[in-house]
Amino acid sequence: MYTNNAYLNNTTMDIKDKSKPLIVTSCGTYHLFTRPKLPTWRPRGRRDFQLLYIASGKAHFHFSQKEEIVTAGHIVLYRPKEPQKYEYYGEDQTEVYWVHFTGNDVTNILRYYGFTKGKHVYYCGKRLEYQNHFKTMIQELQMCREHYDEILEMHLREIFIMTHRHFQTSSKTGNSQIAEDMDSATLYFNEHYNQEINIEKYAQSHNMSTSWFIRNFKKYTGFTPLQYILSIRIYNAEALLKNNIYNITEVASIVGYDNPLYFSRTFKKLKGISPSEYRNSIES
Repeated sequence: MYTNNAYLNNTTMDIKDKSKPLIVTSCGTYHLFTRPKLPTWRPRGRRDFQLLYIASGKAHFHFSQKEEIVTAGHIVLYRPKEPQKYEYYGEDQTEVYWVHFTGNDVTNILRYYGFTKGKHVYYCGKRLEYQNHFKTMIQELQMCREHYDEILEMHLREIFIMTHRHFQTSSKTGNSQIAEDMDSATLYFNEHYNQEINIEKYAQSHNMSTSWFIRNFKKYTGFTPLQYILSIRIYNAEALLKNNIYNITEVASIVGYDNPLYFSRTFKKLKGISPSEYRNSIES
């Protein structure tokens, strides 16, 4: 088993602190490989809030004496004084990240980000960003360097924001898996926008029909895939044109155009002025 944990003031006791709106008091991770079982049973709950993110495998939770198997990509939220009973099993290869937090405005903060009272399990998607935020929080709480408490709050709020975004985008498509597929597509397009991208091949490689992918991508982002890629190219071209480090031909090449004339025509069609006119307007 792998574990890495951090505690405020080096205490494992649950803390109730109303001095600030949101305070992270402890966080950590468990990853089971061979240990047969890791159970948790707190019949009276805790005084603080707890959020758990299942990164891989699955976990067994018990709510109102009923077992619920929670799989990767889900968040589980416990509020103060709620009974907590759950188990991780080695055979499931469970990897989980957790954080305890308190504060004088936590209830309102959770409501603002879509965590409704009475609900424990939320699907938020399988993304490495969640794990990265937890890992940073663990390190910050272990080191306790200057402003660490602010950084802890910032990363926890970003987890809330990412989760809320997933709630919102899932409601647009009506399906969490579709939202996750579209998130993956936008990430891929952002990383490869300056290369030649064949939309049909991309859809096929992800077991989607081209028409289905284009339809759901537009529903999710408001753009067709080609429009989305084009918008990224022009946005980055604008950033490069704001200084004189690169000439127009070099800017065109950097954002994915082999033909600088075609780049200039495309830029003017979208922005109303040519790249050189855009640069001159910035300089003047």
